[in-house]
Amino acid sequence: MAEAHQAVAFQFTVTPEGVAFQLSREALKQIYLSGVSSWKKRLARLKNSILTGVFPGTPSGWLAVVAVTVGATYFGIDVSVGLIFRIQKRLPNSCRRCLGVRSRSLLSALIFSSGAWMLGVLLRRQALRLLLSYHGWMFEPHGKTRPSTKIWASMVRVMSGRHPMLYSFQTSLPKLPVPRVADTIQRYLESVRPLLDEERFLDMEALKYLLLKSWWATNYVSDWWEEYIYLRGRSPIMVNSNYYVMDFLYTTPTHLQAARAGNAVHSILLYRRRLDREDLAPVMALGVVPLCSYQMERIFNTTRIPGKQADRLLHLSDSRHLAVFHKGRFFKVWLYHAGKLLPPRDLEMQFQRILDDPSPPETGEERLAALTAGERLPWAEAREKYFSRGKNKASLDCVERAAFFVTLDEEEHGFDPDKEDSLDRYSKSLLHGQCCDRWFDKSFSLVVYRNGKLGANAEHSWADAPIIGHLWEFMLATDHFQLGYCSDGHCHGVPNTALPPPQRLTWDIPEECCNVIDASYAVARALADDIDFHSFRFVEFGKGRIKKCRTSPDSFIQIALQLAHFRDKGRFCLTYEASMTRLFREGRTETVRSCTSEATAFVRSMADPSCSSSERLELFHVAAEKHQHLYRLAMTGSGLDRHLFCLYVVSRYLGVESPFLDKVLSEPWRLSTSQTPQQQIKMFDLEAHPECASSGGGFGPVADDGYGVSYIIAGENLVTFHVSSKFSSPETDSKRFGRNIHRAMLDIAALFDASAKRMSN
Repeated sequence: MAEAHQAVAFQFTVTPEGVAFQLSREALKQIYLSGVSSWKKRLARLKNSILTGVFPGTPSGWLAVVAVTVGATYFGIDVSVGLIFRIQKRLPNSCRRCLGVRSRSLLSALIFSSGAWMLGVLLRRQALRLLLSYHGWMFEPHGKTRPSTKIWASMVRVMSGRHPMLYSFQTSLPKLPVPRVADTIQRYLESVRPLLDEERFLDMEALKYLLLKSWWATNYVSDWWEEYIYLRGRSPIMVNSNYYVMDFLYTTPTHLQAARAGNAVHSILLYRRRLDREDLAPVMALGVVPLCSYQMERIFNTTRIPGKQADRLLHLSDSRHLAVFHKGRFFKVWLYHAGKLLPPRDLEMQFQRILDDPSPPETGEERLAALTAGERLPWAEAREKYFSRGKNKASLDCVERAAFFVTLDEEEHGFDPDKEDSLDRYSKSLLHGQCCDRWFDKSFSLVVYRNGKLGANAEHSWADAPIIGHLWEFMLATDHFQLGYCSDGHCHGVPNTALPPPQRLTWDIPEECCNVIDASYAVARALADDIDFHSFRFVEFGKGRIKKCRTSPDSFIQIALQLAHFRDKGRFCLTYEASMTRLFREGRTETVRSCTSEATAFVRSMADPSCSSSERLELFHVAAEKHQHLYRLAMTGSGLDRHLFCLYVVSRYLGVESPFLDKVLSEPWRLSTSQTPQQQIKMFDLEAHPECASSGGGFGPVADDGYGVSYIIAGENLVTFHVSSKFSSPETDSKRFGRNIHRAMLDIAALFDASAKRMSN
């Protein structure tokens, strides 16, 4: 093919006349432009690291201090109380010989002013860290901010500067504190109410080591959490660990698969460019307090590499291609040409070329990705044995070193009001697909369906769902509101037909490896077929009505889930709600144990016909306030589960047996819940564009006999729930639980309606 020759910059052939050299001018040009682009990126990173390193100071601030000091020195005014003169006396002899008296004085003034400016930066940074260590604002009633908190917020704004970069606050964020063991035990007892002897819980020596780690490490939890909870797991990460995110619920910008892929990929790469340049603004709580941005560093160019005992994360500083899967075949798509990012229309053309490619899969290729869906040990052994050399290694490197993975799916999915199970099938497709058409080890796999709908499957070890959510909001808004499509559904622009086509990856997979692939596929297929998924819209009311009830929307839904679960199973269970600890440096998540004594008291009152509506409403308010308090404790570093987890790790290192910790860490979470964040990036007005409400995302059940529930409060009048369980459990039924959630939401709202009616009468 003529295009293939453009990829070869240098060739030589041996003839009877001698050695003939051949150079490709176009290829050499591409190499040169690639090098220029690479150096520009390095210089940009160097500049950003300098700006971040001196935050909250700025180069303009340094220049102002230097100008004032040097200017004063020039006119004979000493602003240094004699320090400039002392610096001048200690200058090296070489400086004294080369410079005159006035020059030495100005140099000394420059050194003094730079040192004074840096001291000011360090003091300001420490002051900002102390200010950000205050979390009392979290516990104030909504709408009743104290004057002292307003003063604190103003000071934070002043110390934060005007235009912080994405990672500017990293060195100013406080460290996650280590709670007192007694406090953790007390909160644990409140969550499970057992009658146990507190004195035999823990060996206090473990706490000493944990405190030592908190002084030394940036975060005493996150590295162990990543290693022991995620990377050391040997069971399939498909369903058990990975999660998914969905497209717009009601609208599809185009029904052309290649065009949607082109715009989506270009939007994602625009996000990556801004991420590399640190042009993205930090996410701020209440617009004042910065959240840690550390997890965002590994969104792109990241792959989970299987290991025999533990996996590891491979993260590259850059990647200039995609790995694309379609009809059992793998392709490599370059993202840049002449040193510039491919525009959406060129990307659409490349994806259309893949869709039009009639070539069949090679032996073992069609189900190759099932290795990433099955048990980790067989995948690690197969990777070492069959993919460590030759064309298999080259092709695997192409997949693992891609910016991210793209699947051009042959199915059609999305919300269809005429098909009750449309969201159920959409969810299952994104969670596990065909078990061999997503590369589950990639940081995320973009899935584009034949009808233009899309979604993503994300690996969990490198970051938590809000990080992907941040990228996803940017991508959807950029795709729909900024890039847009022509009237015929194609991307804007004219394609460059001279671009080399996507490169088909080749494999040499022996029969023994095919057997391993088939075995992994069988494991993954059995797991996928056992997943009972039900996703549904709750449209009777949303955030707007709940706020009129003067309660937290999250607390409202969590208590509704407790009521629904009690009606579903006739009992309560240990409940996991994911909270975040990103108020601290390198913070990830903490657990809120939502099944509290207060919540169970309210639920029992709903089953007690002797309780009046007013009594039930009072119990609800008590339960909601308790939940809010626990959520605030978790966010401010006073949760209990991550502390207990780290104590358990230390006790294992010390060889100390702790029956209490063994019991706590083995308790099953039969109801695991999470709220999907909404509008982290405000790129459009959701109230003005309700058709662009997000569907959110979901995950698989944590316990074999339990439920996984994800929900997104999308605007004022919509909540979307994603419920998962297993068909193999006789105790669970996702559709039944969904009906109970729907009923619980309405029943709680009815309590407020009855109260409002009594007040009006």
